[in-house]
Amino acid sequence: MPRSYPPEFRRKVLNLVAPGRKVAEVARLLGISDQTIYVWRRQHLIDTGQLPGTNSSDLSELAAARKRIAELEAELAIHRRAAELLGEVTSPKGGSKPSA
Repeated sequence: MPRSYPPEFRRKVLNLVAPGRKVAEVARLLGISDQTIYVWRRQHLIDTGQLPGTNSSDLSELAAARKRIAELEAELAIHRRAAELLGEVTSPKGGSKPSA
C-alpha cells in the first residue's frame, strides 16, 4: 500500500516546486519519489480547474461510497447465507404473502 502524506506536506512540496525548482531535486532532498510529486501537481491542477478530471473531494466521496458498498455487499452475503442455513430463503422484496 502506498505511503500517505498529509495535505499540508503536499502543499509545501508543491510550493517548493512552483518557483521553478526541479522536481527531481526536491524529491531527492525530501526522500520521496519524483513521480509522487508529479501526481500531486497534476491533482492540484485538476482541483484548481486548470486541467479536466475528477477533483480530490469527488475522489474521496467515491472511495467512501465504494467502501460502503463493499460493506453492504458483505452484510447481504452473510444474511443470505444465514437464511439458507435456517431454511427461510426469501426474496429481497419481502417474499410472497399468503393469499386470503
